[in-house]
Amino acid sequence: MEWLMWFTKFENTKPLAMLIFLTVFLLILYYVYGSRRRGQQLETFKNIPFLDDIQGEIQDEKGKQS
Repeated sequence: MEWLMWFTKFENTKPLAMLIFLTVFLLILYYVYGSRRRGQQLETFKNIPFLDDIQGEIQDEKGKQS
């Protein structure tokens, strides 16, 4: 039970919290950039906000040609 008392001291919890957050951050980076296939999939996702604009322009051009 003495090891639980270690957590009650504020100066001990700061490095522990930093270690936990750093580990989580590195795991997120590994998840995002670790797989080549996942990286390619995420690269295609970056253009999703612009797809509506592109499709609207294509439909406008089709309407003008008719």
